[in-house]
Amino acid sequence: MIEQSKQFQIVGVLDTLENVGHTILAYDIIGTDEKIDELVAEECEFLVTVGQIRSPKVREKLFAKLQASNAKIATVISPRAYVSPYATVGEGTIVMHDVLINADVQIGLNCIINSKALIEHDVLIEDHCHISTAAVLNGGVKVKEGTFFGSNAVSKEAVSTSKEAFIKAGSLFLG
Repeated sequence: MIEQSKQFQIVGVLDTLENVGHTILAYDIIGTDEKIDELVAEECEFLVTVGQIRSPKVREKLFAKLQASNAKIATVISPRAYVSPYATVGEGTIVMHDVLINADVQIGLNCIINSKALIEHDVLIEDHCHISTAAVLNGGVKVKEGTFFGSNAVSKEAVSTSKEAFIKAGSLFLG
């Protein structure tokens, strides 16, 4: 998806020490998080690409480390996504293929909005959330910080999650 956006040239991936020297999708793993300051000095931009399965803590920690290093943090939006000109998408967020984000939506920092998600009008998604594939957030929903909203889950309109909520795949979220 980053390749298709043509906004960025991927210079490499940072990972754990045991993975340095290997590749991910033909991109070299060029170092660990210890290399962040060096890459900041080279004016590289960063994106946290670790997913959020059980907890947002790893994503939050990496994002905070980048902020503490004064790193430029990329926001990536697929060319196949629609984002209303009246919506805002926060720094470090990735919006995947075929996502639809309607008017007056606010998406926080370091979020994943996964393929085919529908985010209706007036939705607020706070920082470090993962909205999974084909999820539907109806109008006026508030998704609190660190929430995971599962694949094919659907919300009732104008409801709120709790902080770090886990909405399971295929469920109907009534608040």
